Amino acid sequence: MRAGHALKTVKLLGRTNQMLSFCFSPALRCTTQAMAKMKISSFCCSSRTSSAQMGLIIFPIICHIQKLESAQFAVVVPDHSVTAIVGEEFVLPCHLSPRMNAQNMEVKWLRPHLSSIVHLYRDGKDQNESQTLEYQGRTELLKDGLSTGSVDLKIHNIRPSDEGLYRCFIRSSTFYRGALLELKVAGLGSDPHLSVEGYQDGGIQVVCRSAGWYPEPEVLWRDLGGRHLPSVSETTSRRDNGLFETQTAFLITERSNQNLSCCIRNTFLNQEKESTIYVADSFFPKVSLWMVFLCVSLVVLFVSIGLILYLCKVKEKLVAELTNVTLDPDTAHPRLIISEDRKSVRQGDTQKDLPDNPERFDYECCVLGCEGFISGIHYWEVEAGDGKYWAVGVARESVSRKGEFMSNLNPEVGIWAVRLYGGQYQVLTSPKIPLTLRHGPSRIRVCLDYEQGQVAFFDADNQAPIFTFPPASFTGERIRPWLWVRGGSQLSLCH
Repeated sequence: MRAGHALKTVKLLGRTNQMLSFCFSPALRCTTQAMAKMKISSFCCSSRTSSAQMGLIIFPIICHIQKLESAQFAVVVPDHSVTAIVGEEFVLPCHLSPRMNAQNMEVKWLRPHLSSIVHLYRDGKDQNESQTLEYQGRTELLKDGLSTGSVDLKIHNIRPSDEGLYRCFIRSSTFYRGALLELKVAGLGSDPHLSVEGYQDGGIQVVCRSAGWYPEPEVLWRDLGGRHLPSVSETTSRRDNGLFETQTAFLITERSNQNLSCCIRNTFLNQEKESTIYVADSFFPKVSLWMVFLCVSLVVLFVSIGLILYLCKVKEKLVAELTNVTLDPDTAHPRLIISEDRKSVRQGDTQKDLPDNPERFDYECCVLGCEGFISGIHYWEVEAGDGKYWAVGVARESVSRKGEFMSNLNPEVGIWAVRLYGGQYQVLTSPKIPLTLRHGPSRIRVCLDYEQGQVAFFDADNQAPIFTFPPASFTGERIRPWLWVRGGSQLSLCH
């Protein structure tokens, strides 16, 4: 009887082992078979234990263990920084380990130090409404790889502001993990442009210009032998798009370094761009320096007299009555906060839910004045406050209201303005003209002479001129006050 009972037990456990091997992964089948063998030995030794009861106990326990193990995964990204080129597209790599289907999981790419969502995939589709403004329309989750555990993110039109840490975060119904990835950004600028600027100290000044570099480039002058030469001046500035532009000057003397090259290097990419110039002997001055000085002095004198006469004429026109100007809320960007009397504006922390009418600026934090002018002389005053990012001026009625255009503000697009950008006063021309002011004005006076096509700016406290644009043709189009604010800045129209 005992032998027959043991034979039945072996057959029952054999069938149980087959069922477990069919349900479980290959990694657990050996464990299941070993446990079955141990239980055969146990059952053979003791006929009192029921084989069916043991099978019913073991089966759910092992299934539960298998379910817990299969739900766990790791998120894998490169253990080193990756580099993207400005203006191009780049794929941030990330995948699950072990490889498993991620189509029904939540995938979130974040900028942890900015607390912003770069891209969110949930419930089988992209959730673009949660995406931060800076990345809208620029990211793409590569869904072809989701079935194999790849959650790579493509970023279009790489910008310097994209540089930094990214977190790849993945959540299933029972488990979640994340990993950090560092993105470096680099940009190769334009070929150096060399120009001869004039005579100085018995030599010829050559200026080298280039733009579109990131990070800040290294600038070198070299002779034919490759030796480094000292420059007489060098300036590097960062534009609104985050890219650097540089300008450096070198003085060429007769029969000394007449063959010259300007080299600009991206030290991060270890790449450079170079341009060469040769100045012949015939270009060097053959007249005495005092004659040159006399001619230049006379030119400066006549220009100064003309400028003084013109400024006196402009000041005479300022006798006109101060124009009452208010702000038009229908043109204000959704993040701007307009006061009840429509006399002041500042940037808020959140974007209001406002209708996207054709008159409203949808990207740049700008607002137009309600009043428009098609004739006459008008002026108004704007109080700047303590902010470090603002712009004041006028704009054509037809100025673009949609999309990003802050880096291309100039009279050609219909805007005449001056601004303060991080402590630097500038004229919005192409390229921008830096202003050296003895005292930062607290109130800016904007003067518009429609018939003369003239826009001028003055320090309202002491009547000192700030800048006057060359005459323009408004061609009968309405001209309106224009303001731009950013960060903690606030602009107020004086009563």
